[in-house]
Amino acid sequence: MMSSIQYEIVNRVGILSESPKGWQKQLNIISWNGREPKYDLRDWAPDGEKMGKGITLSLDDLKALKKMLSHMEELQE
Repeated sequence: MMSSIQYEIVNRVGILSESPKGWQKQLNIISWNGREPKYDLRDWAPDGEKMGKGITLSLDDLKALKKMLSHMEELQE
């Protein structure tokens, strides 16, 4: 039996996209199982009760990703 996962959305940063069924790809700051909050990117159901698979990033991870994405933009110009 799997134990339940506890989470608290500390800050809703923004919505990246929304599917025709209303699921939203959101960037939030979430505390998982009472741990230090981290950046979290995943799909959420319209009622906010269900979530899809996602990725959790520390601030350092997020900064590194931002740097990589900025570099990709430069390459495409």
